[in-house]
Amino acid sequence: MARKPHLMLIPFAAQGHVAPMMKLAYNLVHHGIKVTFVNTLSMHEKIMSALPQKLEEVQSLLSLVSIPELLESDTPGKDMDEAAENASRFLQTQLQNLIQNIDDDGREVTHVIADVSIGWALKVANQMGIKAVGFIPYGLGNFVFILHVSKLMETGIIDANGVIKEDSICLSKDIPAWDTQNLLWRYPFDEEVQKFLFRHYFSNILQDVKCCNTILANSFYQLETAACNLIPNILPIGPLLSRDVSGAFAGNLWMEDSSCLSWLDQQCTDSVIYAAFGSTVFCSQEQLDELAIGFEITGRPFLWVVRSDFSKETAAKLPDGFIERVGNYGKIVEWAPQEKVLAHPSIACFFSHCGWNSTMEGVSMGVPFLCWPYIVDQFHNRDNICKTWKVGVEVIANENGIVKRDEIKNKVEKLVSDEDIKANSLKLKEIAGKNMRESGSSFMNFKSFIDKIEE
Repeated sequence: MARKPHLMLIPFAAQGHVAPMMKLAYNLVHHGIKVTFVNTLSMHEKIMSALPQKLEEVQSLLSLVSIPELLESDTPGKDMDEAAENASRFLQTQLQNLIQNIDDDGREVTHVIADVSIGWALKVANQMGIKAVGFIPYGLGNFVFILHVSKLMETGIIDANGVIKEDSICLSKDIPAWDTQNLLWRYPFDEEVQKFLFRHYFSNILQDVKCCNTILANSFYQLETAACNLIPNILPIGPLLSRDVSGAFAGNLWMEDSSCLSWLDQQCTDSVIYAAFGSTVFCSQEQLDELAIGFEITGRPFLWVVRSDFSKETAAKLPDGFIERVGNYGKIVEWAPQEKVLAHPSIACFFSHCGWNSTMEGVSMGVPFLCWPYIVDQFHNRDNICKTWKVGVEVIANENGIVKRDEIKNKVEKLVSDEDIKANSLKLKEIAGKNMRESGSSFMNFKSFIDKIEE
C-alpha cells in the first residue's frame, strides 16, 4: 500500500517567495494533502504576528514550522560569498534534522517542494532519498534565461559576475530580450550586491534543479507559451491565488487592512488608482513627495499602500497638509488584501513595482498596469506587461532617478484612456480564469501533479 503523501514546502525567505508557495500549500491541503510549511525562524515569527486569527480551518493538514537561520552576528568579518555559503551549510543541517525528527502521526516526508532559488533545500531532499520538486515563483522567461547562463558564460557572453558583454541577448522572438537594464539579478543601487546575487543565487540553479523530475510554476501556458516550451519537466499551475481561501491566509508579513474594501465600495466604477509597491521597495523623501503630490494632482480617488518602512529616511513623512487635502478621495493603508482590491469594480489601474505576484494578480483581475520596476525580475516583468501582453505603460524616472509628479499624472491619464490596453487586460483575465477551471491547462497540470504524488 502506497504511503500517504506528506509534502514539505520550503520558500526563499522573502514575502514575494513565501506568498505564492503558501497559496500552493492551501491548494494542496484543499485536495487532502498533508503539508508542512518551513520558514526560517524570523520569517515564521513575522508571518504568525501578521495573522488576524488562528489557522483553524486547515490546521489538521497544514503545519507551519521553522528552522533557525545563521545570523550575521554569527559570521563576523565574513565577505558576502563566504557568509552565504556558511548560511547555506547551516540551513542544510537544520532542514535535515527537521526532516529526520519530524513526528506527525508516523507520516514521513515523501516530497520536498523547494523554491529554485534555494538549491540547498533540493540538495537535502536528494541526499535523503526524498523526491524533490522545484518551484518557480517568478516569470518563466527569466527561468529560461537562467537555464542558459552556463552556456552564455562558456561562450563569454556573460562573465563570472553576471555582466553581459553584448548589447542584448534574445533567446526567442516571443520573449523580451535581456540587456544590462533588465537582468534577473539587477540591483541598480549596489554593483557588488548585484554581482553577489548572480554568483550565489542564479549561476548554479541549472545544476540545482537537475534532481527535480517536476518543476511547478506560478504561471500559465497561454501567458508564457514560448518560455514553457523551452523548459523541461515544467508544470505551470498558475495563477495561484488566495482569494478563495477560507479563514486566515498565512503568507503575509504585514497584517492586511480590510477597511480599504468598504472605502472602495463608496467609489465609482473604474475610478480608483491602486498603488502598491511590494515588500522591498524603498524611496527617498523626495520620491515620497513626488508620489504623494502626483496622486493628488490626478484628482482621481486613490488607494495607496505605504509600509511603515517604505522610506529609506527614518524621519521621512508625507507632505504637510497632504492627508487633509486628499481626505475626500485618498486612502492610505500599510498593507492591503491585494487580490480583493484588484478584483473590486472601482479599480481603474494598478501602479505597481511589477513583482511577479503582483503581475499575476493584476493579470488575473484584468487590471491595466502603471509600471515602476525596482530590482531583479521586475524589469523583465515590465517588458512583458508593456511590450508582449500590452496591458500597461511605464513611468520614466528623470536623470536623478526620480519619478516626478507630472510624469505620474500624465501616465495615469494615458493609461486609463487607452481602450486597447483595457481590452487586452480583460482578454488576459478571461484566459487566466479558464486555466484555473476544470479542463483548463493549469487545472489539469495541478491534477496530474496530485495524481503523481499519490501513486
